[in-house]
Amino acid sequence: MTAYKGFEDWLDALLSKPLPSGIAAFNFNLYENSEEQEAGFAIQLIGAERFNDKDPDWACDEVYSSEEDLFFFSSDDWENALDMCAAWIERYLESGKLADTLKACSAVACGFVDGDLLIVRKQ
Repeated sequence: MTAYKGFEDWLDALLSKPLPSGIAAFNFNLYENSEEQEAGFAIQLIGAERFNDKDPDWACDEVYSSEEDLFFFSSDDWENALDMCAAWIERYLESGKLADTLKACSAVACGFVDGDLLIVRKQ
């Protein structure tokens, strides 16, 4: 299974479950795992109640989180991990089974929880 296929299956499973109303934007939180874990990085999906591209803390106002249901993957370094995540989101937005759920909100972003967010799509 390719890494993208794993991401796609994970995201399909999350988006096929009922989501709370009031999600204005989605963010894919990236985490760098400890060295004891097999995969170097993990992704968590959150839904925020607001989006403001002038306020970088908009993703802190969560109304939904995949919690511990994370997607784990390997990458050479954090920059490549961020680029991979953004590319997977773009690909999912183009052809993912439940892409309309993401497209219905104001924005879709990704980024490390302690860093800047990369806006992948904005209405």
